[in-house]
Amino acid sequence: MDAHDHPFSPFLPPFCPNPKCLYHNTLTSGWRFKRAGFFARLIAPHRVQRFTCQHCHRSFSSQTFATTYWLKRPDLPQLIFMKTVGGMANRQIARDVRAAPSTIDRLIARIGRHCMLFHTQLIAGVRPQGDLVLDGFESYEFSQYYPFHHHLLAEADTSFLWHFSDSPLRRKGRMTNAQKRRREHLELRLGRPDPKAVEKDVHHLLETVLAHESEVTLRSDDHRAYPRAFRGLNCLIHHLITPSTERRDADNQLFEINLLDMILRHGQANHKRETIAASKRRQGSSERMVIFLTWRNYMNYRREKRCRQTPAMLKGMLDRPLRVEDVLKERLFRTRIALPQRWAEYYERLVVTPVLARNRRHELKYAF
Repeated sequence: MDAHDHPFSPFLPPFCPNPKCLYHNTLTSGWRFKRAGFFARLIAPHRVQRFTCQHCHRSFSSQTFATTYWLKRPDLPQLIFMKTVGGMANRQIARDVRAAPSTIDRLIARIGRHCMLFHTQLIAGVRPQGDLVLDGFESYEFSQYYPFHHHLLAEADTSFLWHFSDSPLRRKGRMTNAQKRRREHLELRLGRPDPKAVEKDVHHLLETVLAHESEVTLRSDDHRAYPRAFRGLNCLIHHLITPSTERRDADNQLFEINLLDMILRHGQANHKRETIAASKRRQGSSERMVIFLTWRNYMNYRREKRCRQTPAMLKGMLDRPLRVEDVLKERLFRTRIALPQRWAEYYERLVVTPVLARNRRHELKYAF
């Protein structure tokens, strides 16, 4: 049976889900599959169609292409998504939806991986427009002895958040003698963060976004690592510096990124000041961050009153704001979408928190 000739089935598998099959990435009109009955389950849809690829003979079902694939509670992803960007911590979400905290942790990681693929797929062929604004958003993992930066790059004219990376930092600022001794002890046991981490990660961030640009105007504060990060880029950068001491109002050249920082502090429980909900792992913070990026770009109005369009609408990428069900409409396959290097590390959960003995990687076959 041909992939485009199914009078009896409402669902047509778009490709073979087996990554090793010829028809997984290079789908042609010659792909053939056959229906292989149904299986029943307790939750809707109660009757699920099965298929078999005629090329690799791997069996699959319509549920294989759903974002709720292999979930015992398929209602949770849509519920969790908005709670994640609505200021709730993981345990608060768990109590609200009546699930185990570990379930919420795993599902946020799963939604984050999906959002990485979703954003990467949507920006394929799209290029930055106007001035770009760069900033380092500071937070910490596990305790305040392990600060880090999320490097954010957004457009000044549309508020579109293009990309982010992160860098571990050494604790700085005013400390008591006991805190200094504690920091020294931890650094002797676990090592110091790379002093060039900011330079390297900002370079990768700009290299990813500006891969096809020849010239761009970039606004930032006076961070000393930024000029060094520009070296080696195949793009001429006109760097406009705004001192961090300037008043942060709407007339500030960094207003868009300052506003983004405020929305992050407001909507992400793990980044609130003096919180007990801080991220235990930098990896988990990145997964929450990409969910926020998806919400900010494709679902949230640029301004609550003065601009009733999303950043993606202002760029001409979409004609309406997306809803959660639109974002989670279909499963996206990592084997079909090439992620930037840093995001590939996030996807595989390779970012390590040294103070924690166990840092699990993403090796599950069914939790994409």
